[in-house]
Amino acid sequence: MMLNFLDALRTAGIPAGIKEHLLLLEALDRDVIAWKPEEFYYLARATYVKDEGLLDRFDQVFARVFKGVLGGEEVKADIPEEWLRLVAEKYLSPEEMEKIQSLGSWNEIMETLKKRLEEQKERHQGGSKWIGTGGTSPFGHGGYNPEGVRIGGESRHKRAIKVWEKREFQNLDNDKELGTRNIKVALRRLRRFAREGAASELDLDETIRGTARQGWLDIRMRPERHNAVKLLLFFDVGGSMDPFISLCEELFSAATSEFKNMEFFYFHNCLYEGVWKDNRRRFSERIPTWDILHKYGHDYKVILVGDASMSPYEIAHPGGSVEHMNDEAGSVWMSRLLHTYPAAVWLNPLPRAHWDYSQSTRMIREIMSDRMYPLTIEGIDAAMRELTRKR
Repeated sequence: MMLNFLDALRTAGIPAGIKEHLLLLEALDRDVIAWKPEEFYYLARATYVKDEGLLDRFDQVFARVFKGVLGGEEVKADIPEEWLRLVAEKYLSPEEMEKIQSLGSWNEIMETLKKRLEEQKERHQGGSKWIGTGGTSPFGHGGYNPEGVRIGGESRHKRAIKVWEKREFQNLDNDKELGTRNIKVALRRLRRFAREGAASELDLDETIRGTARQGWLDIRMRPERHNAVKLLLFFDVGGSMDPFISLCEELFSAATSEFKNMEFFYFHNCLYEGVWKDNRRRFSERIPTWDILHKYGHDYKVILVGDASMSPYEIAHPGGSVEHMNDEAGSVWMSRLLHTYPAAVWLNPLPRAHWDYSQSTRMIREIMSDRMYPLTIEGIDAAMRELTRKR
């Protein structure tokens, strides 16, 4: 099985060799981990994978070879599971939806949820007050309310201001084959070539001139010419961004090949106090946003990729994040990012015609000083022109 695992990794394009394979076997022989599937997974991943962009491919190969031996821990709420099973769904007309009013502010919604949890003793469905399925209650899933807390189930109307469930996000694959080279061509507008570092290539012109001047072979070397632009790339992942995974992978793949001085990070909906590089460990291995602002210089360019579709509370209100209790509003962190990196743009995979229908999109555009562009060839081209503009 171990040799089959190695062959499968190589077939998937992961550069795993005999050296790594023997290292893994030696670690197992010395009992460096407990004999648990999860610990074996992390040991194998640390041994074989040297590039974050290959993590998702490794996960797929591991699951296929070991046939799901690894089991993840489930996160369960204190609400009985049978309450959350969708038995009936109530379909409402647009006119009926307009008549349903929100409970009010973010604080009022969360306080009401706390009271419902204390008062409710049984399963409920199809109503307008209790936690349940269907209906127009602001708590539960499968129904409709302009603002509420989704507990379990799948998102249908993208209206929740909080989500109570364990959600798995997928890492982007930087080796995704592009359907077109046009994204690379558009990104090439963001270029500033320089020769820096060790002299590693032959300077033919100087070698000829030096040889003619000296009378003997005078070999001259020079540093390799490369794109000196430094880039920070932030990807919104999960939720409403799931339909755009393929498009984001194409952008990620093109950017990885075009920019040697590039760092990427993930966030969800809006930038907050922490970002991450591995979606499987987005809660346990977060990178403080302050560290990024202090580590990378002001000369870095910034590209944020996301649909900007979220509850306005996530941008304007402390504690508004759907996944955690943030002490400061998303707008505060966005302002800090833009103050540190004046050359920044936002790429939106949604068509431009849809932007005016979303309050959160309008808010992000205002924070970005209207530097939001559609994630199309023309949009990327315009964004690169903006990033190269002198300030």
